[in-house]
Amino acid sequence: MGFETILTARIPRAKCLEHGVVQMKVPWADKHSRFTLAFEVFAIKVLKASRSIAAARGLLKLGWGSLHAIMERAVQRGVDRRSWEGVELVGMDEKSFLRGQDYVSMLYDLTPGQSRVLEVMDGHDAGAVEMLWEIIPDDVFEKIKAVCLDMSGTFASVARTMAPHVKIVHDRFHVSKHLNEAVVKVRRNENKDLQAKGDDRLKGMKHVFLFNPENLPESRAAQFEELKNADLKTSRAWAMKENFREFWKCATWREAKDYLAKWKRWVMRSKLPEMKKVAKMLAKHLEGLLNFTLYPITNAVSEGFNSKIQSLKADARGFRNFLNYRTRILFFCGGLDLLPSTHEIP
Repeated sequence: MGFETILTARIPRAKCLEHGVVQMKVPWADKHSRFTLAFEVFAIKVLKASRSIAAARGLLKLGWGSLHAIMERAVQRGVDRRSWEGVELVGMDEKSFLRGQDYVSMLYDLTPGQSRVLEVMDGHDAGAVEMLWEIIPDDVFEKIKAVCLDMSGTFASVARTMAPHVKIVHDRFHVSKHLNEAVVKVRRNENKDLQAKGDDRLKGMKHVFLFNPENLPESRAAQFEELKNADLKTSRAWAMKENFREFWKCATWREAKDYLAKWKRWVMRSKLPEMKKVAKMLAKHLEGLLNFTLYPITNAVSEGFNSKIQSLKADARGFRNFLNYRTRILFFCGGLDLLPSTHEIP
């Protein structure tokens, strides 16, 4: 009835010649659990509804270890019964884990209407990426049509080897990141040259050139309008970056290919080495970019989960090991059925 109740019981055990000592399963709790199934249902709902794990811990009056054990059992329960039905579009990305160069590799379901993290693997080398492909059931693997990746070599090379039937689609947000970084470099270098001449027009304007025009704050609109029409290298780099957004609107492979060729010719004549470098990189990954016209998918779902994952890291003040990190991500971002079945609860 919602009140704290303590059950004390000596659970029967048997010594089996084949399996050793085994303990009988009780009807009110999972194996090795100190909590009833009914309480775990309540705890999971509180965790899902709370703004942080620390807040849920205060409400439930449980220690970190007890709360994590409940989440571990819930995640295993959800993974065991997870449905792969309808999964045809997936994404793969890397996320930082600990400080320094520690990363995890993540597999996303990009099926419209059911965005979720499917799995997390320790590391971002070829071995970790291969394991992401291997966890996909064989009957589902054969039906996967496309995978969204960034342009780094590891994810794409493993995909070509392990899933040659799957179309590689390069993530538009990673492309935008490369273009934005190039614009920042152009502005930084030009700002130094202008300031040496006593011209401060570009000082403090780093972020203004990264805004989409429709999202630009009104307080900076007039100043930006003047700068973007000025004869500046940064203005030209910004125009190239903005012009590339039209590429994603191309409806056919041929239209996209022609648009990219025209855009590249413009950039290569620009005398802006930072932008030329990006244009050459995009040309090397032409097929993965053009495949966007066939499968317009992005890893935006990963960006959506980023804030949640960052809050989990902050709430835990870091994670001591990968398994704890994986448990939290799948608990909150895996779209899993975490609750015990109703028939399990006495």
